[in-house]
Amino acid sequence: MRDFDHLYIDGTWTTPLEGTVVERTDPADGRPTGRVVMGGAADVDRAVAAADRAFDTWSRTTPAERIALLENVLNEFDKRVEELAEAVTEDMGAPITLARQGHVPSGRGRIAGAIDALTGYAFEERRGPTLIRREPLGPAGLITPWNFPVLQMAGKTASALAAGCTVVLKPAELAPRSAEVFTEVMDAAGTPTGVFNLVPGHGAVAGAALASHPGIGVLSFTGSLATAVRVTTAAAPTMKRVLTELGGKSPHILLPDADFGIAVATVHRWMMAMTGQLCSAPSRTLVPRARLEEFLSVLVPSLEALTVGDPRDPATDMGPLVSEAQWNTVQEWIRRGTEAGARLVTGGLGKPGVPDGLEAGHHVRPTVLADVTNDMAVAREEIFGPVMSVIAYDTVEEAIAIANDTPYGLAAYVVGADRERVDEVASRVRAGAVLLNDAEFDWNAPWGGYKQSGNGREFGVEGMVGYLETKVIHGG
Repeated sequence: MRDFDHLYIDGTWTTPLEGTVVERTDPADGRPTGRVVMGGAADVDRAVAAADRAFDTWSRTTPAERIALLENVLNEFDKRVEELAEAVTEDMGAPITLARQGHVPSGRGRIAGAIDALTGYAFEERRGPTLIRREPLGPAGLITPWNFPVLQMAGKTASALAAGCTVVLKPAELAPRSAEVFTEVMDAAGTPTGVFNLVPGHGAVAGAALASHPGIGVLSFTGSLATAVRVTTAAAPTMKRVLTELGGKSPHILLPDADFGIAVATVHRWMMAMTGQLCSAPSRTLVPRARLEEFLSVLVPSLEALTVGDPRDPATDMGPLVSEAQWNTVQEWIRRGTEAGARLVTGGLGKPGVPDGLEAGHHVRPTVLADVTNDMAVAREEIFGPVMSVIAYDTVEEAIAIANDTPYGLAAYVVGADRERVDEVASRVRAGAVLLNDAEFDWNAPWGGYKQSGNGREFGVEGMVGYLETKVIHGG
């Protein structure tokens, strides 16, 4: 049992002034694992006041001074990589191998990327007699999700600090251990007092207080569209900048000459490895109608061979969903899909095949629904589970139209042998990121979406710029 009953404000671990207690359970087996004490509005006030006091000094540091701190953070991060990986597995049930090889390295990459973005960046430029300056917006409020806790906390924090902002971080209540270890990293790195602050809490309480706080100059939120609407509404009266990275229903376009081995690798890597709990998951696979059954004959055996079970076992391919509530949601989506006429090809309801001792965990099998049409709810709504909608198309033009027929636009995937055609399709899909033929992902690239997948970009130079405002000095 592990209790997380403290906040980090003004360089000190402290107890909340107010707040409720949340009981935590292990996603893999349902056993109680401890309690988390949620901070409240008064705690947010304390954290913002600390960040505001520190901002006057931190905002005037040189890029070299900020780089020095971020390099210290990176050094401390490297000392805790195994502990961070274990924290991710404990919090949200990610297989330990994925936590070690994906979650933690991607978080490290975001810190290194912020150092790269800051190195050589021109905060000032002259245009004739005029001086253009880019200055930090103020204390930054950061609200992070549970599904990529280390990446999101590290990435948002590093970008904000690189820009010269101070930070108040509200992590997801479902990822307390990751937040605790990351804060210990920031503390050990010698982060100046008040520059980084942590307030765990419920979104409706601590998150709302952070979003509406007049002392916050910029807010960065990653999560669901519904919550983003509430956050943006709360922030509107103070006119602070709001950066959002939201959900998706990403198309996975298999062109007529696609290599299905590559396509299946994409499904494993970007869908099933995370149990579908990924905002950019390729959850709508578009297949030429003439090759539909061929694709299923390659896909299904590979999914049925995956080991679903204990995320602490290095042999596990797919861990549990994060919570019982999420498990129930995924079950309901499978029911809705089949009731709407989709064909259940593999997977489905319940927990058959779960190892002994894990029956109370939140496990679900990889599920494939075929004969899906793009007007079905399962093809339009984000499920956040390992449920694939397979949609047949007749022409590439139709595939592009289906891909763009969604309110989201976070990511897309294109698989094909003809590179010219692959590039042309990628250019026509309205998405913030497009992955071609299961290419390696560039963790230093900016990240964000079109349409209802968010506003602004995170990470890299563009992510740092999101925390900056432009000042014009005439005759300067």
